[in-house]
Amino acid sequence: MDPTDPVLRLATRADVPAIDALMKASTRALFPSFYDERQTASSVIHIAHVDTVLVDDRTYLVLEAGTELVGCGGWSRRDKLFSGSSDQEGRARLLDPITEPARVRAMFVRGDWIRRGLGTRILEACEAAARDEGFRTMALMATLPGYPLYERFGFQAVERQMITLPDGVQLECVAMTRPIDEPAAAGAWSVRLMRTSGDCEAAPPAPPAPPAPPAPRVSPRT
Repeated sequence: MDPTDPVLRLATRADVPAIDALMKASTRALFPSFYDERQTASSVIHIAHVDTVLVDDRTYLVLEAGTELVGCGGWSRRDKLFSGSSDQEGRARLLDPITEPARVRAMFVRGDWIRRGLGTRILEACEAAARDEGFRTMALMATLPGYPLYERFGFQAVERQMITLPDGVQLECVAMTRPIDEPAAAGAWSVRLMRTSGDCEAAPPAPPAPPAPPAPRVSPRT
């Protein structure tokens, strides 16, 4: 990885004010290309805010360039799918990883850092962490600015929905799902969530397999 690339790490409570500012800045910069002025303003209030449950569960990530946060996003083992709708608030039931999908939550990239692979890095880390906990699929509710990223990552659209925000403003979104890939083959590089240190890093390649023993020699029959 280029040493100038942003560092991917777990978010902490100390990051919450900076995450909130990043979410709101990203929404103001990117939503106007897909939603009108009233929808964008409502989204800044009701969607672009930090769900501290994700931070406390240690399933929320930030991308840090120097001293600035330039991207954030995470996943959840709980049944809340997205923020901004009253029917989602308060949901905290733990999901069954065998029968229910892990949630991908609250993905935001700063406007001047889009199209640099930051969203993909977060999704890869989320997938690896959810896989480690036994989940087989992932689900999310995509706003229209995020839809192309999720589609490129392999999510499939299930249905388009109109989400009603608390002030009555409606927002078109897309429910999406994706199976979780099997672990990478031996020798490939993979993104791993290092729970002990709170960092994300690339795991080194596995050592090569030892050579097969030579076939036994067979004496000619006499």
